[in-house]
Amino acid sequence: MRETKEKSAPTELGEESIGKLLTKYAVPAIIAMTASSLYNMVDSFFIGRVGSLAISGLAVTFPLMNISAAFGSLVGVGASAIASMLLGQRNYGVARKVLGNVVTMNVVLGVLLMIFGLAFLDPILYFFGASENTIVYAREYMTYILIGNVVTHLYLGLNAVLRAAGRPKVAMWATIFTVVINAILDPLFIFTFGMGIKGAAIATILAQVLALVWQLKLFSNRDEILHFEKGKIFSFDAKIARESVKIGLSPFLMNMASCFVVLLINNQLRRYGDQMGEGTGDLAIGAYGIVNRIIFLFVMVVLGFNQGMQPIAGYNYGAGKYDRVLKVFWRTVLMATATTTIGFLVGTFAPRWAVSIFADEQTMIDIAAKGFRIVVTAFPIVGFQIVVSNFFQSIGMANKAIFLSLSRQVLFLIPCLIVVPNFFGIQGVWMAMPISDAIATIIAAVLMVGLVRKFRKSPSEIGFKGVE
Repeated sequence: MRETKEKSAPTELGEESIGKLLTKYAVPAIIAMTASSLYNMVDSFFIGRVGSLAISGLAVTFPLMNISAAFGSLVGVGASAIASMLLGQRNYGVARKVLGNVVTMNVVLGVLLMIFGLAFLDPILYFFGASENTIVYAREYMTYILIGNVVTHLYLGLNAVLRAAGRPKVAMWATIFTVVINAILDPLFIFTFGMGIKGAAIATILAQVLALVWQLKLFSNRDEILHFEKGKIFSFDAKIARESVKIGLSPFLMNMASCFVVLLINNQLRRYGDQMGEGTGDLAIGAYGIVNRIIFLFVMVVLGFNQGMQPIAGYNYGAGKYDRVLKVFWRTVLMATATTTIGFLVGTFAPRWAVSIFADEQTMIDIAAKGFRIVVTAFPIVGFQIVVSNFFQSIGMANKAIFLSLSRQVLFLIPCLIVVPNFFGIQGVWMAMPISDAIATIIAAVLMVGLVRKFRKSPSEIGFKGVE
């Protein structure tokens, strides 16, 4: 029986044509990631109906939500990459231990973050740019999001493992399910029950609870190559944890950096916005929240391609099939670049139409439309930079992935956000983003050229060593 199960592992990852595989794995991931982005946009749409200060309060919560996502990715992304490479090596027993440790570590981290976040919620929100006008909205929303933090971590972590285990469509349907349920519950809780912005948070968590129950049922099925086994796989394994965290550090640090970048952006927008008129700073923060949501929609599509690439690249890297690893990389770059180019065209030629979906206040729409057009200036090349960073992560090259994740946010964007507005005011805050995008893309290209040369000249120097 065990032999039959092991033969059902996703060996097609090392045999099927790359084009077919990328379509099979990326399309469900793209649908799931786009749905996930729509998940956030649904909240923004309904909360925008509550009022402009409510949408600004929601924008203030982004950094704290990024911190939560950072801790979730620290476990889920790293573990899924390891699981893919272990499957490529046919090491199914250890792959199941990785699954068990995803559950254990996410529960521990989720509980700790919830306790800390609730204990210091107001100071954290003020630190991230809340004002006396927006704190009540931000507090109501984040209180319930933090209460459900463990559920969010487990849901995202198990979805990542589903993709690594060759079940991209199942992961896609789990995400779509949460979006549909959230879209149904949002107006019910916000308007019918009169709960306002906290109703949106409750709807979000309830949708994830239902999806998590489904995931747990799937992984309890012993016919799955990756499934829960009683007792032993849930025991904390220091080596698995260390390797998971090592690979997961890249998205973790990127999300943490994003948190502080949003903090800086919010403070700079308030500072230079209020110079234009009292209250303009709060509106500018809300405008950035809208632009960020729209940009994130295109980024999520690129991340969907990356998620499709990850199990293919990881499996073939573990199996030593480096020509297939490079082939899936270049295919993913092509698709990602096409996606960000579409985002560039929308932001350049129809920014007002896009931002007006989420706001009615004309001043906020004006600020957001101008900012959107500036932010997408370098967007066509951003897809390449994102894929390169995720590619290094997919094949376990943690140091390079970490460097690329931090280069745009820390090395380039933060200095630009401090310096450029001194010369261009509030427009300089928006300009800092494409400037850092362009520099980070050049760095990513240099590192990728070096890796390609190593693949072709010295393949014996690379390869996944595995965990026991």
